[in-house]
Amino acid sequence: MTASAPSLRVTDLNYSVAGRELLSGLRFHLQSGEMLAVLGRNGAGKSTLLKHLTGELGKNGVELFGQPLRGMRPAEAAKRRAVLPQQTPLSFAYEVLDVVLLGRIPHGQRETAQDRAIAAACLERVGLSGYETRNVLTLSGGEQQRVHFARTLAQLHGVAGERVLLLDEPTASLDLAHQHATLRLARELCQEGVGVLAVLHDLNLAAQYADRVLMLSEGHIIACDHPAAALTCDSIRTAYGHEVLVTEHPCLNCPLIVSAT
Repeated sequence: MTASAPSLRVTDLNYSVAGRELLSGLRFHLQSGEMLAVLGRNGAGKSTLLKHLTGELGKNGVELFGQPLRGMRPAEAAKRRAVLPQQTPLSFAYEVLDVVLLGRIPHGQRETAQDRAIAAACLERVGLSGYETRNVLTLSGGEQQRVHFARTLAQLHGVAGERVLLLDEPTASLDLAHQHATLRLARELCQEGVGVLAVLHDLNLAAQYADRVLMLSEGHIIACDHPAAALTCDSIRTAYGHEVLVTEHPCLNCPLIVSAT
């Protein structure tokens, strides 16, 4: 992490629907090279927050690379900010490499041999080398999610300066080994200077991989700090309504959260 201006800043973000407050007074930032995990129970506001960061639900209160998001051209933002939704339905039998190549669209109208080489390299990074000509619809849900992760890598590849990657539950459809492989790759991206914001459900994955944890409860931020400070018994009880025990991980330098009931 650096002491430079944040790549992403949220300033006093509020959002209501039909008189119901879904987000209230949210303020936080994401630095280049940092992984920020967003946690909270179902309905806490995680998805609503992410849709504001992408501009889907409005662009007020969000700054990207020092500029108000509402003032950025979509094509400009697309070169430096990539988004991995929780699900990306496909109804056509695209080859895997063609799906990954969608990430190169912001970089030029005409596909080049270099684009194809970049897409193949990104597939290798997610452990899917050799899948280039496979029909994406024949892959498992977890494999399809890794293809789309490769697409986001291709989108950010070769871009100078600050970059941001937004991940919405990237481990939800993955087995244990691929959950950790995905988050290790996210950490590698941080080392390359990318700011990564990841919505996660697994508290222990957040504790192990995140630099900081932002915890939401009923649309409010109740904690935003490094894992040992944010993931306390009290904050988890408030956020999830469940009693836990937080102790030191026996093998790793991070908290370990276990159910106490």
